[in-house]
Formats: sequence, structure tokens, C-alpha cells
Amino acid sequence: MSTLSANQAARFTSFSDNSPKTRRAAYGDEPSILADIYNDETNIAIWQRELPAAVQHSVKNFLTSQATFNLTTTVASNSILANVNTSLGHKAESELCENIAELVDMFCYLFELKAVGLRLSALDSAMCPRFHVDRIPCRLATTFQGVATEWLPHETVNREKLGRGSNGKPDSQSGLYHNQHDIQQLKCGDVALLKGEIWEGNTNAGLVHRSPALAASERRLLLTLDFSQ
Repeated sequence: MSTLSANQAARFTSFSDNSPKTRRAAYGDEPSILADIYNDETNIAIWQRELPAAVQHSVKNFLTSQATFNLTTTVASNSILANVNTSLGHKAESELCENIAELVDMFCYLFELKAVGLRLSALDSAMCPRFHVDRIPCRLATTFQGVATEWLPHETVNREKLGRGSNGKPDSQSGLYHNQHDIQQLKCGDVALLKGEIWEGNTNAGLVHRSPALAASERRLLLTLDFSQ
């Protein structure tokens, strides 16, 4: 797997900074909105997209044939579509593969990466049901089918209640957020960049998020992209 260049490492190295921070969400219906993640005050950038009917049909067929699919792999930037096609297997739907490859290409371009870590999972339960932050620079997340990721605006979060600070209480009772209306949720098809704790200057400001609860018999197809280590 590739490693970050010296310039990239410098850009995303986290410094100890406990000063109060202002963070916001950036929304847009064009993929260019994702570049807003470079703004210091943005800790989530959301491309509000509608999945084309052909992609939706491809996703449905894929889940019918691959109901328990779970893939974690590394995709090189110089052969993205070939890597995706090979990783998903001969039963994969071409429209889904092409859509994933486009997202990988965008992620590589935006962050000047030679490879990315890709995870594609068919889920029937919440993978990370508690609100948390990630110790990463940044992650792309999109849900191709089913309910999508939930997140909390920075100003609504009492970070002392994350993890052990909850004293074992559920999120709704720990004091982590003020009320149920604070919880925001991506829509199926949305593409989001979630800024993590080790982005430079983002200590104690990584996006707080969790996996959504799924109804009985509901299935979700989730794609995440990370910097390759």
C-alpha cells in the first residue's frame, strides 16, 4: 500500500489544539462542493446527488446476487475501473462499478492520492451504532441503497460525552447532544466527505457521526473511501 507524501503528511498532521472552534456543513448539488472540505470551518461537505435510475437498478441487482457482500481493498489511481471490476467480481453490475470508479477517481484527484482504501459493505444492521469521531484525515461515505449516515452539527455536541464519557448510557441519554432534532442525516445517494480528528487543526472538531438503525429485513449498501496507509 502507498503512504502519504511528505507534503500530504504535513497537511494532515494533527496538532494539539483545545481552543474553541467553529465548524459548519457545506451543501451543494454539484460535485465541486466537495472541495469545500479544505475550508478550515467545514467538517462535512455534502454533494446532494440523485442516483441515476440505471445505477439504482444495478445496485438492486447486485444486492440480490451478493446479499452478504463485504469488501475491503486498496485501489490504485492508475487503474481504477479495472481494480474495481476485479474486486467486485464477475457478477458485479457495470453501472455500479463505473459509479464507484468515478468516486474513487474524484477522491484521488481531490487529495492527490496514488491509492485509496475502499470498503463496500452490504449491511442488515448498524455497523457503528454509537456516535463517534474517526482518527483519520478525511473519509468519503455514500449509501447506494437504504438509510444513510447520521451526524451531529459541531455546535450541538458535548464532546466530553463521547466514548467512555457517556458512562455507558445510550446516545439519547448521555447528554452528548441537546435533543433528537439535532441529529442530521444524509440521504441515499448523497456523497459526503467527513473530516476527521487528524486533519491539521481539526483536533476536537472531527465530525461526530454514526451508522443508522435498520428496520427488520432492510438492507443497506455502503461505500467508504479512505487514504491508503
